[in-house]
Amino acid sequence: MCPPVHFAVEYAINPWMHPGVPVDRGLALAQWDALRRTYLGLGHRVDLLEPVPGLPDMVYAANGATVVGGVVLGARFRHGERAAEAVAHREWFHAAGFPRVVEPQFVNEGEGDLLVVDPGPGGVVLAGTGFRTDPRAHAEAAAVLGRPVVSLELVDPRYYHLDTAVAVLDAATIAWLPEAFTPASQAVLRERFPDALVADMGDAAVLGLNAVSDGRHVVLPTPATRLAAAIAERGFTPLPVDMSELLKGGGGPKCCTLEVRA
Repeated sequence: MCPPVHFAVEYAINPWMHPGVPVDRGLALAQWDALRRTYLGLGHRVDLLEPVPGLPDMVYAANGATVVGGVVLGARFRHGERAAEAVAHREWFHAAGFPRVVEPQFVNEGEGDLLVVDPGPGGVVLAGTGFRTDPRAHAEAAAVLGRPVVSLELVDPRYYHLDTAVAVLDAATIAWLPEAFTPASQAVLRERFPDALVADMGDAAVLGLNAVSDGRHVVLPTPATRLAAAIAERGFTPLPVDMSELLKGGGGPKCCTLEVRA
């Protein structure tokens, strides 16, 4: 995670961002810290990435890399405003002693568009494209991470990253918004996850699917009440967190969380 010390909405690279809208940085820090403390309360370890002045979106740490089995596929950002974030993430992983840190050839925005379903040898990576990640990055991710990659195309600009339209709940369960995908990608997900939870448009519109699950507990935005109830009915424990200030940049719990699979 990366604290939102420099968080601001200074440019618009997704439909959620409106430059000039006031940002309460103190509130953003408090909401971010509540998310961090939620993870610690569940017994998870949280490592911190040092925020860099001039990079207001670094709080959205999920976009900086994808890690499977200790192998780190770095990010390459679509927009120049975020390009330097990729360097900061790679430097952190090098300093932390990860033996393989790969700088990608093609644009991929980390776990924004690369969602790991079961990090074990039998797992797959759901890979989004349409707005940010280059479709050629999907084959690159498969080669680097050693996992099959399932390509999915996004069509609604509000759901510009895959992690705004799909939440991986456990090795066999996802929650998703069908309307965010092409008909072909909808068919792929329905076949692979016939028992998937389907979110409604209202919960998706507050980035309810931008959630983090440890396979048991699901951390999701507070306003996504119907999705939280549906998750509870499936036997998971929903943990709502208020991310209203960080939503101004187009992010929720998952955007703020890069999962490090050692």
